[in-house]
Amino acid sequence: MSPQTTTPTLHEIHADDVREHTPLPHDVSTQAIPVVIPEGAAPVVTVHGPVDGRQAEILTDEALAFLGRLHRLAEDRRRRLLEEREYTRRRITDGWNPHYLRSTRRVREDDSWRVAPLAPGLHDRRVEITGPVDRKMTINALNSGASGWLADFEDSSTPSWDRMLDGQVNLFDAIRDQIDFTSPEGKEYRLRERELTDRPTIIVRPRGWHLIEDHIRVDGEPMAGALVDFGLYFFHNADELIRRGHGPYFYLPKLESHLEARLWNCVFVAAQDELGIPQGTIRATVLIETITAAFQMEEILYQLRNHAAGLNAGRWDYIFSIIKNFRDRGAEFVLPDRSEVTMTQPMMRAYTEQLVRACHRRGASAIGGMSAVIPDRRNEEANAAALEKVRADKAREAGDGFDGSWVAHPDLVPVAREEFDAVLGEAPNQIRTRRREDVVPDEAALLDVAATTGSVTEAGVRMNIEVGIRYIESWLRGNGAAAIHGLMEDAATAEISRSQIWQWAHNGTGVQLTEGGVRTANRGWMEQLIREEHARILAGPLPEGHRFEDAVRVFCESALPPEYPAFLTLGAYRRHFAGQDDAAAKA
Repeated sequence: MSPQTTTPTLHEIHADDVREHTPLPHDVSTQAIPVVIPEGAAPVVTVHGPVDGRQAEILTDEALAFLGRLHRLAEDRRRRLLEEREYTRRRITDGWNPHYLRSTRRVREDDSWRVAPLAPGLHDRRVEITGPVDRKMTINALNSGASGWLADFEDSSTPSWDRMLDGQVNLFDAIRDQIDFTSPEGKEYRLRERELTDRPTIIVRPRGWHLIEDHIRVDGEPMAGALVDFGLYFFHNADELIRRGHGPYFYLPKLESHLEARLWNCVFVAAQDELGIPQGTIRATVLIETITAAFQMEEILYQLRNHAAGLNAGRWDYIFSIIKNFRDRGAEFVLPDRSEVTMTQPMMRAYTEQLVRACHRRGASAIGGMSAVIPDRRNEEANAAALEKVRADKAREAGDGFDGSWVAHPDLVPVAREEFDAVLGEAPNQIRTRRREDVVPDEAALLDVAATTGSVTEAGVRMNIEVGIRYIESWLRGNGAAAIHGLMEDAATAEISRSQIWQWAHNGTGVQLTEGGVRTANRGWMEQLIREEHARILAGPLPEGHRFEDAVRVFCESALPPEYPAFLTLGAYRRHFAGQDDAAAKA
């Protein structure tokens, strides 16, 4: 029996039943979404930033026109979905808890539907390396021996105009085997494998729906960064990727509902039609990194089913999402020090086990989370300890049924591969062999934050402040993936750091002091600790052209205000990288 006869159509899938009692101003759940780009006068696309050298090969008139048509298709719905996010957050603050949607019950209960078959290059994903799309990283990632590479325009990249464009140039060259790089010290970097299919499969992560690209405007409106990243990559490379044996593959970040996945699917359908690419060529893996998406995993796969490749356990953003959404809900939802929130905590176990179940039930890949630990080649003892942590993490994931996982450093590729090899053997994945039918979907388990063990300590508070400031400073200088105290930090971990400071201060959380005793957290004390950590940073070695004053300002603006900012990167982008401010930020 076909899925279409037993499950709701796109227009039959409604949002949460709670709206029967509290209707939204714009009910995006029941409105049809066009999958054909609207006709009419051509969109006016303007570029508000310098275009240097080979960047002009990316921003062609034809590519910009394509972006304009994608914007026309998606922008109104994108804005309404962002309104829906805010509506949901307000309801959570008022005491409502996310749950499995009653309105999509038929999707979950119908055993007949499956996602599209695995595409070339996506059958075996046992170890994927992640990283930004700068030229050196591109080459190192493709030489790493990993199964795939998450080419990241999002959390591990600074969204400056030149870096976003240069990233597109680097991917264009890598796909065509015409990329090289020479460091200032004279070290040369080149691809070792000539054939695209012999290298890690490229999977591009565009920016989330909430981020804009102020330098490209359509009819005077800034474009969604997601559509800029997706559109430019797809326009220039889809045909070439297919010709070389792979396809245009994507990781979709920060989704908060299946309706957001539906919008992506409509973009995919329209983009493929526009360029004459066969429908279903695109494949997308969705990061489950928000608490609301955790209750809609099968619905997300269903909305993308002709383009779906799998789900990923985006652990760091997931923790951030829990803090953000439940920040005002009292001690029951206050997490301990970040270091204590491991993947073995009850709520994290529930999240990952339900993810594997959802994926394998529908024929999709389940990809594990990032191991933030990085090796230290100069310290044998520290390096051995780091590798052991990675081994334990990947052994647990492989044993739980995951088909692969992420690492952030080439030295960790063989470590992760060894653990997955031990479980997978010659099999490419565990989709058929580990269905995880023993896992029972459990709403309460996903929300059992109170079962998390650990304490809030002064050391944890100070670590959050230091890491947050150091990461933001690195981000402002253009480095979106920063090694700090043996961990690879990105925007997600910085979000955790500043969000915990906000939550602890606003909840009056008891903090265990280093010298003994307990102190109640408040804004004044947090301000004092920020000043102390800032001074300690400035007393140590500093990178040339450092931005610590700006970093502290960004951290305070996101960690201390009475009203919690949804993302620290939004304000920082507007101030330092948007439009005309971009040149000043570089100065």
